[in-house]
Amino acid sequence: MRAADPRHTLGLLGEDLACRELRRRGYAILARRHRSRFGELDIVCSDAGVVVFVEVKARVTARRGTAAESLSPRKRRRIAAMALDYLAWTGRLNQRCRFDVVAIDGVGTPRQSLRVIENAFDVSGR
Repeated sequence: MRAADPRHTLGLLGEDLACRELRRRGYAILARRHRSRFGELDIVCSDAGVVVFVEVKARVTARRGTAAESLSPRKRRRIAAMALDYLAWTGRLNQRCRFDVVAIDGVGTPRQSLRVIENAFDVSGR
């Protein structure tokens, strides 16, 4: 039996923490780990009628930078492609959407911090 990948375990924990915070803020979770031909969306939710695509970035240490700093332009473009695929698949192409990031630093430590960054980037990847 193989041991669990620590990055996978960290990702699941980060998503659980993010969902808990998003629900607390009144978001309705529509999907978790939605797979498309472009990859996987972490969380899709609804906030006051807006479809929100949430990328969760979790870090135990800041050795390679903070969680919020770790979202590359390439990853942003992939998330936008996955979002378009999701909107088409669910018949919501005309619905407003945005891209949020939940950044969690110090996961599992006494210094754990969670930050929800609304409108973290637009479809051009900025």
